[in-house]
Amino acid sequence: MNNKSKKVLKENIISFLPNGEYYYKKALDELQKEQYEKAHKYLKRAVDLSPNDPLILMQYAILQMELDKFDFAHELLRDAHEIDPNEAEIVFLLAEVSAHLGNFMEANRFARKYLEMDIHGEYTEEAMEIVDFTEQEDIESLQMDSPSSEALFLQEKSRRLMEQGKFQEAVELLESIITDNPDFWAAYNNLALAYFYIGEEEQAKALLHQVLHENRGNIHALCNLAVIHYYEKNTEELEEMTDFLSKINPYFMEHRYKLGATFALIGKYEEAYKWLRSLQRKGFEGDPGFYFWLSHSAYFAGHEEVSRNAWKALLKLDPEKAGFEPWLPQIKEMHGNGSEHQKDFILEKVQNKHVSERIFGFYLLGKSKHRQEIISHPKWIVVEELTTMEKLFLAQSLGHEFSENSVAEKAFLRAIAATDLLYEKYKPLSQPATYLFQMWFMLVERALEKGYGFKNPKALAAATEYMFQSSRSKNVTKKQYAEQYGITTSTLTKYVNELIQFLPLFDA
Repeated sequence: MNNKSKKVLKENIISFLPNGEYYYKKALDELQKEQYEKAHKYLKRAVDLSPNDPLILMQYAILQMELDKFDFAHELLRDAHEIDPNEAEIVFLLAEVSAHLGNFMEANRFARKYLEMDIHGEYTEEAMEIVDFTEQEDIESLQMDSPSSEALFLQEKSRRLMEQGKFQEAVELLESIITDNPDFWAAYNNLALAYFYIGEEEQAKALLHQVLHENRGNIHALCNLAVIHYYEKNTEELEEMTDFLSKINPYFMEHRYKLGATFALIGKYEEAYKWLRSLQRKGFEGDPGFYFWLSHSAYFAGHEEVSRNAWKALLKLDPEKAGFEPWLPQIKEMHGNGSEHQKDFILEKVQNKHVSERIFGFYLLGKSKHRQEIISHPKWIVVEELTTMEKLFLAQSLGHEFSENSVAEKAFLRAIAATDLLYEKYKPLSQPATYLFQMWFMLVERALEKGYGFKNPKALAAATEYMFQSSRSKNVTKKQYAEQYGITTSTLTKYVNELIQFLPLFDA
């Protein structure tokens, strides 16, 4: 191919690279067909590719508002307005979303601004209704003691930063918020959580005690303090806090939600179910977190039908939560006394200095009733610090689907299949059984590193068990383990010989 042809080919390829405008138009087409899921996907891609296009941001915000995600819509519209302050439709939508969020002073300001910009515009009537509503005397008096709309916006931004794991940025933002709003207790509570997430536990507790001193009975501060005592295993302090929280009878829905979620997290399922179920009976339609904790508290409090219905509601809002059902692993094992259900045992494994121990811990995490609690803690598992092998085992425990098209992933899945055979035989794991698994995961670590294929999971499980038991008893025969796993003695011998090369004493 000559140079001219190469140049034309390159230019043609570049001309067909999709940009934000391309995905924006595709999204509009899908919206006309009422294909909202596809439209959402295309608009998200459009925003990613053209984050400074105010019209794309505005359209994405409109879709978020239709999904009742007003906080996110507000953030998108703020960005769009900053880029183009003269777009009247953006100004009106800011008035509308502010009203939905209860920021009535801001809603009034933007509605009036829209009327100044376009008195005969498409949204004139709606803007005048917002002005009339937000200038009622009872609304105005309610707003007088509320934090400014700017503070509320920044508070929401800080919450998003924490959700993204950007705790240091959240700390800096929240510190600036409380400097300007010294009575904004919600910001203090979030700052305390952010301190906790970056390892400043004492500072977090000190801040919560300050809130309780100056705003006596602040339910969010009490609940946050209980959670910190729970994670720090401060048994006496936690008991005092839970006794006190059990006597509280909150009126506001937000406080009932906080109380119920806190009880669920610390394992007080009866109390959690009481508050979360009461909200549901009053017609409360919560976020994914509400249904998650309602399902867990209902299941462990003995209300399985409520639990399963709540989980169905959760999956409609957040399909990615599939695999975190409270009844997984098998219901009969959930309250077992095996090592896989001992939180301290799991934590010791996943934080062990040896890779083989850590991958053992990550495997057991998928079988443990403490899975959600462990992965939710900001400091117990730091994904960025894990090796590729550890990430594979963690992903498997969290329900990630692997492709057998990859040689490496196929070998990994076979290793998991062999592990599952051993687990099915020994569950729930007694202390002696964990020694077998420690040996097996030592072999797995070395075998995966050397590209071993794990071609026959049954034979590998049989060989591992035979090697382990024969080292502890003279009455062990290959024949008995071959029969148990449905293989021949010669096949068992073959795989024993293959695994032996991965024992430490055979290292070169």
